[in-house]
Amino acid sequence: MAKKRIIVVDDSEMIRNFHCYILKTAGFQVLSAVDGADALEKIYGSEEPIDMVVTDINMPNMDGYTFIERLREDEQYEEIPIIIISTEDELKDMERGYEAGANIYIVKPTEPEVMVENVRMLME
Repeated sequence: MAKKRIIVVDDSEMIRNFHCYILKTAGFQVLSAVDGADALEKIYGSEEPIDMVVTDINMPNMDGYTFIERLREDEQYEEIPIIIISTEDELKDMERGYEAGANIYIVKPTEPEVMVENVRMLME
């Protein structure tokens, strides 16, 4: 069975590398992007479909909310599992994330086990 492909979207190189490392170690194939615009470019430029998105909210060029909304507008990605991992911990931020189309909202810093557990749960 082919490895599930996840795209990690975060403007912080350190966080992006950390999240990619955790997911690769858990057995997933991982792509990364620096913001929503970069992520859309990589998703649509990829020959193989993406199975899941893990994204931050606050990013230059295109934030996480806009990125999720754009992705959800596409029939091919309207059901894709999306996890937001953000430092924004206000209820209004979480509500906005769910309204945009996220399945799960996790506040940073996240425990690796929690992230992997949520990814696996949404992949089933």
